Amino acid sequence: MNKLKHLAIIMDGNGRWAESRGKTRTHGHVKGTRVAKKIITECSNLGIKHLTLYAFSSENWLRPKAEVSFLMALLKKYLQRETKNLVHENIRFTTIGDSSALPKDVALAIAESEKATAHCTGLHLVFALSYGSKQEITGSVQKIAQAVQNGSLKAGDITAELIEKNLSTSGTPDPDLIIRTSGEKRISNFLLWQAAYSEFYFSEILWPDFSIIDLHQALNDYSRRDRRFGRVKQMHENLHH
Repeated sequence: MNKLKHLAIIMDGNGRWAESRGKTRTHGHVKGTRVAKKIITECSNLGIKHLTLYAFSSENWLRPKAEVSFLMALLKKYLQRETKNLVHENIRFTTIGDSSALPKDVALAIAESEKATAHCTGLHLVFALSYGSKQEITGSVQKIAQAVQNGSLKAGDITAELIEKNLSTSGTPDPDLIIRTSGEKRISNFLLWQAAYSEFYFSEILWPDFSIIDLHQALNDYSRRDRRFGRVKQMHENLHH
């Protein structure tokens, strides 16, 4: 069975879920937050080491201002309410993305939650906020280019490992499995570099309807995958004996 260390989820379909019920999109976001809490707890109970949730993309800033403001307020409220629970469940919380774009009160709530959970040794929960993978890779390249420009690095010294080291996910293993809900089958600027050898699981279920049973179905599907990382099967098996 494949041992899953890092699960990443693109939580999609909150707005459509609400609209299909004749309710506002914000209603879907509230329900989606409750589902996220259940999934986080279950991943913690299962002993998964890293869980990255695509909470707000860099492109999501293009949504109507009222919806963006609601999402930011919801995030702040979630962190203020749940930080004690995260500590109680031994869950460490961090974020990736452009935090400078976030409202100051939200950035403060994030910083307080990160500080309060820094000592936790169980699940590492990552929220991708104001996150875009192309922007992240660009930032990594810019840092490296600066080092070449000031003479502390030669162009020939640039490796894949060096690029990885300068990504915001540095120190976290690449995702073994990426789940996307709502029937969409695309990656949407999420962990492009890190997903080079990730397995994908696409669910037709809208995120607010995604259950613990659905999570286990995705994990069971993953456990049956044959992950060879480009090697032929026998060679891969020999390396793991």
